[in-house]
Amino acid sequence: MIEFHHVFKRYQGGHEALKGVSFGLPRGEMAFLTGHSGAGKSTLLKLIALMERPTRGQIILDDINISNVKDRQIPYHRRKIGMIFQDHRLLFDRTVYDNVALPLIIAGVADRDIPKRVRAALDKVGLLNKEKQLPIELSGGEQQRVGIARAVVNKPPLLLADEPTGNLDPELSQDIMSLFEQFNQVGVSVLIASHDLGLIARMKHPLITLKEGRTIRNELAEVDFA
Repeated sequence: MIEFHHVFKRYQGGHEALKGVSFGLPRGEMAFLTGHSGAGKSTLLKLIALMERPTRGQIILDDINISNVKDRQIPYHRRKIGMIFQDHRLLFDRTVYDNVALPLIIAGVADRDIPKRVRAALDKVGLLNKEKQLPIELSGGEQQRVGIARAVVNKPPLLLADEPTGNLDPELSQDIMSLFEQFNQVGVSVLIASHDLGLIARMKHPLITLKEGRTIRNELAEVDFA
């Protein structure tokens, strides 16, 4: 599903966020990405979503070298990916329903099909009864669930999550991680950046550890990088 082949990322000013990272996430796998603050976790996820471009190396997603994807093709590339952020990034002047519907509208889904798909996504995260509320009226855990519903409403084959439980207490964190496991159990590939080592240890999924932009631990299946 995802392959990194000796990927480097250097920002203007000289900071090198990734230094020759290589790993492979098989289709249908769920894995965690961890490391200290500034280790390169967020940069790695941004590269997959083409929010950033690598300086060197190749990134393969679904057998496509996304390093060669042209700017005009990026919106189509991102339809394969559901992104979940620590700060939710919800539109606070729109209802829960409207927030979740937005990716479908952007993708050009027929109006008649949107309500069913939005409500199915909200039902999956346990928020079907909150569709008319504004995000500001929800708890932090509920806002994160709205973000997850928005990420999965297009049924992407890949979910990327950047510190999705960073602002939540341990019980809510476990609930959110259980949701990711449920999506993984129906075939969705999941890659989660998190610093919560205790929670990661309990989840028992493969782990990639970064330190100063390098991979120092990789428990994923071996991939041929010849």
